[in-house]
Amino acid sequence: MLNSFHSPGELNVRCDQGVLDPNGHVDTEKFHGGIGSLDLHRALRVSRQKCRPLSLNVQLPSNLKPALCSPREISCEHSGIEHYLQRLQHEIDLVGCHLGAGQRVEQFHLGGGTPAIAHLRRLMNHLRGRFNFLGHECGDYSIEVDLHHTDWSTMGMLRDLGFNHVSIGVPDIGADRAMSVACYQNPAPIHSLIDAARTFGYRSINVDLGYGHTWQTPESFALKLATIIELEPDRLLVFDYARPPQRYRPKTADTIGAFCSEEDKGAMRRICFEQLIGVGYHYIGLGQFVRPDDDLAIAQERGRLRRNCEGFTRHGHCDHIGFGLGAISQIDGLYAQNTDELERYQQQLDMNQLPTSRGWRCEEGGQVRHMVMERLACDLELDIQAIETRHGIIFRQYFFTAWPVLEQLSRDGLIELSDRFISILPAGRPHVDAVCNLFEKDSDGAGHEPHYEWIDHDNFI
Repeated sequence: MLNSFHSPGELNVRCDQGVLDPNGHVDTEKFHGGIGSLDLHRALRVSRQKCRPLSLNVQLPSNLKPALCSPREISCEHSGIEHYLQRLQHEIDLVGCHLGAGQRVEQFHLGGGTPAIAHLRRLMNHLRGRFNFLGHECGDYSIEVDLHHTDWSTMGMLRDLGFNHVSIGVPDIGADRAMSVACYQNPAPIHSLIDAARTFGYRSINVDLGYGHTWQTPESFALKLATIIELEPDRLLVFDYARPPQRYRPKTADTIGAFCSEEDKGAMRRICFEQLIGVGYHYIGLGQFVRPDDDLAIAQERGRLRRNCEGFTRHGHCDHIGFGLGAISQIDGLYAQNTDELERYQQQLDMNQLPTSRGWRCEEGGQVRHMVMERLACDLELDIQAIETRHGIIFRQYFFTAWPVLEQLSRDGLIELSDRFISILPAGRPHVDAVCNLFEKDSDGAGHEPHYEWIDHDNFI
């Protein structure tokens, strides 16, 4: 049991809400304003010199008004998305000129709002004109779709544009006041899109499902999850509404919905694992469940699963480039994030400057922790001696505050621990995120003690 440290002077390890935290793949709290466009320019040149493959991510804001024109431009023909796309295409050009034509785009993701097909076609043509996209279904190209604004014909057109992975979000009642519980429980709209995706030959279908609002009960959540399981999506991303992915975070003007009790949240977490694991889904971490024949599950079995700033991927060897509001780029140890202020984003690009506003450079200590966490999360085991040899450390001393916790987890039957290996046992797989976080919060080698703030894992299976 992760909460087995009861004595007052001992470490009280609590396995927490981060167990289903899809934002745990990058710690943006470390980002600072000391990283700017010049740092990104240098990293892009290194990427071009080494001719590394690329993973591109484009963010389209979902809250753009119908028009961003000034009061004097009432007759302005450009909508808000038009203005945004103009700047976005300019950003693509500014970045693209620093990269080489031979760098393959192995992975592409379009997230955020769902634009009109005409806008999307224009954007994709611009991207394909600037970057080396792969043909013959060789790349992983994914898109997030809005259940309310996507139909069969749209799914077909998206497939024609080259997308072969699709993510469907279950609407939140709190985000749409007109939506009733009965409408929420109706599986027909999602069923229709999943049928369309299968008909048009998408390689994988993901469904995003949130939990934890006051209008939800463990019983209603179990019913909703059961209806989704019947549709057999390839992947499910389950997240806590208190810590949703970026695309589901309420806008500043929106009212944040009230959350249910921690007791009910704990019940919903148990339901996730009981139902999904019970029908054969694998939990790979960060709230992501996948079918055993999914690309991510196969990559994990073959030791090829990686984790970058977007989550789990088969393309961790790629340099990750983000475009749009708040987008994050990751090249080697550099993380660079665009501003999330629309006006500043536009102004920077109008001055022919990249909209980089902050970031972080992962130094040696961070690289050690990152590698430990990534390999343990992706492989469910860690070769301690390989880490020691590569980084010239003594693992047990370097992570001295985490080691007693690992020993306790071993006694509890959640992991297998030796001087050579750490292995996550089947009973510990629901807690793989919490185990990995032990190393993120550990001492940095300079004597700084970690602080563990985790919830009791009694709320889990």
